[in-house]
Amino acid sequence: MLNVKENLVVDFSPSLLEKFGEIVARYPEGRQKSALLPILHEVQAVYGWLSADMMDKVASYLSIKPIEVYEVATFYSMYFLQPQGKYTLEVCRTGPCCLVGAEKIMDHLEDKLGIKEGEITADGLFSWRGVECLAACGFGPVLQIGPEYTFYEKLTPDSVDALIANLRTEAQAKD
Repeated sequence: MLNVKENLVVDFSPSLLEKFGEIVARYPEGRQKSALLPILHEVQAVYGWLSADMMDKVASYLSIKPIEVYEVATFYSMYFLQPQGKYTLEVCRTGPCCLVGAEKIMDHLEDKLGIKEGEITADGLFSWRGVECLAACGFGPVLQIGPEYTFYEKLTPDSVDALIANLRTEAQAKD
């Protein structure tokens, strides 16, 4: 079952559909399903997450079954199945990072931001979640912020506080 807080009815823009066509053209005739991952990235870049309606429309575009899209979107942690904050802080929660304080960092994020894992702050700026290995075991605890996937290593509560303050400043400067 998909974990979706809300579902949007969407119509993909002509420019997004044009990108889909460019992506599909990269693959051999009859192999349009190969374009699924990059097309999901494009949809998520526009909407910030993937609703069931969005995934159904991708399935229709690629002439595949919706379950084929759901299987992919639920398997990879890079796809969001519910709305996210402008900044989604993803903390590595695997063994090596937990041994050096990842759980403490996740507890700190919950307290600092006033939200539980998967929730969004009232200002819409932040959400956070634990994710599987970020392949930086020697630098834990580690978190990444997408969609550029900027890494922050050897985290402490103080460095997390500084990161949040910097992101707030960055967001205000862009507004």
